Amino acid sequence: MTGTLTASQRYLDSFPAPVDEFAIEGLDVLDVPLHSAVLTPSPAHPGGSGLGYGATREEARTGALGEMAEMALSLRAHQGVQREQGSYAEMTRRHGRDRVADPRTLCLEAGSAHDDDRPLQWLPMTRQRDGETVLVPAELVASAPDDLPGDPPPGGWLTTVVTNGQGAAFDADRAVAHALLEVLQRDGNATSFRAMDRGVVVDLAGLRDPDALSLLDRLDAAGIDVVVKLAATEFGVVDLYAVGCSRDLSEPVPVMATACGEAAHPDRDTAVRKALHEFASARSRKAFMHGPFDVVLPATPPGYLDHWRGGHPPERLVEEDRALEAMLAWTRMGTAALVDLLQDTVLSRRSTVALTDLPAWSGSGDGGDLPATVLGAVQAAGHDVLVELQPSVGDAVAAKVLVPGLEVETMSYGRIGERGVRRLIEHDEGLAVVGADPGGWARVHLTPGAEERLGGPAWFDRAGADRRVGALYALYREPGRHTVAEVLAR
Repeated sequence: MTGTLTASQRYLDSFPAPVDEFAIEGLDVLDVPLHSAVLTPSPAHPGGSGLGYGATREEARTGALGEMAEMALSLRAHQGVQREQGSYAEMTRRHGRDRVADPRTLCLEAGSAHDDDRPLQWLPMTRQRDGETVLVPAELVASAPDDLPGDPPPGGWLTTVVTNGQGAAFDADRAVAHALLEVLQRDGNATSFRAMDRGVVVDLAGLRDPDALSLLDRLDAAGIDVVVKLAATEFGVVDLYAVGCSRDLSEPVPVMATACGEAAHPDRDTAVRKALHEFASARSRKAFMHGPFDVVLPATPPGYLDHWRGGHPPERLVEEDRALEAMLAWTRMGTAALVDLLQDTVLSRRSTVALTDLPAWSGSGDGGDLPATVLGAVQAAGHDVLVELQPSVGDAVAAKVLVPGLEVETMSYGRIGERGVRRLIEHDEGLAVVGADPGGWARVHLTPGAEERLGGPAWFDRAGADRRVGALYALYREPGRHTVAEVLAR
């Protein structure tokens, strides 16, 4: 029976009604498919929301419902779950060192208060290589603050919860593969794009994907310049991002000029296709998320904004006031000034790499062996892959994936480990050193083995990183849907 159903219908059938969904149209001269899906919270389900994009309306709708599924199933999976209490030292005595993830391998915030005796809360994940249960600090398993109901441990959470490592599909292997690709994508670009952009442009000669080629033609005809840039090719995965803006700076909402599409895939053409489509839709997404109500209203169905404003308090954490202030500053700058702000980083062009020199893959864009290919590459490099599966009542299943040793959120939250230290030193960024504290820098949380490999303790210049990010902070963290519009409407 499921063979006759569209992917979007299979997602819908996995959740209780109502799911409010609609196509977002008319926000950009390039009206590429963008879709919104919101599962209303109810006693039957805690709810969730998603935005999706793609080459077709069905692809965009499926993407929105898949993202909604990631959020909703994560929320549901953690409701009423008992979290085990104890420090890392206590947990290893209780369960054995092999069954407890060392927080120092999980990219903690440099300089934060952590030691083996700090009280923590723990949740189980499954280690893919042997199927064994491994306990992990709860804030690293969660993907949203609401995933952690109840009180935090006495010293607070180790770090801010982020959505990294989520995937959804109709079987566990595909969900894990999608989540793992997101982990690799964010590890690969943690210190190489946005404020840290190295300006490595991909020459797209030899691109063969028809959807990508068609979209490039549409972007050019619409007067929008786009450049695809390379972040990394580790693990045999092509980690790309696409950025750009209109040639005449005619974006109706300035923040559209900061649109970015990210992708990580073993196949270079597939990665380019995804990055370009996400870039094109991100123009409308940013206008929808952060534009004033008079811009958003015509692109939404009757009653949507009234319902949203009445039923959804501003979606932001207190810690993210910095993101809101940065986005408000962009709104007041105007497009030309904002583009000028991006010239030396996001829009920079310092070197070129040929697309045809990047990894290719014999499987199709979503081939049957994608899960084995990606998982195998990460495990072959010596990394464990930890998974929490989050099933629905239907076909949909979500996955949360954590890979000890991989990096995320270095420039926003100061999260850094051995790989991040190596990369910053290798590229002579002036933000990390090994040896003696230069004075006032934050010590990086590392295992004794990592410090031995690096040659001593490592230090990260958090104040220097904040200066480097500066006015570009909203490239890293964005305020929630319509929060900017609410502030502007006051």
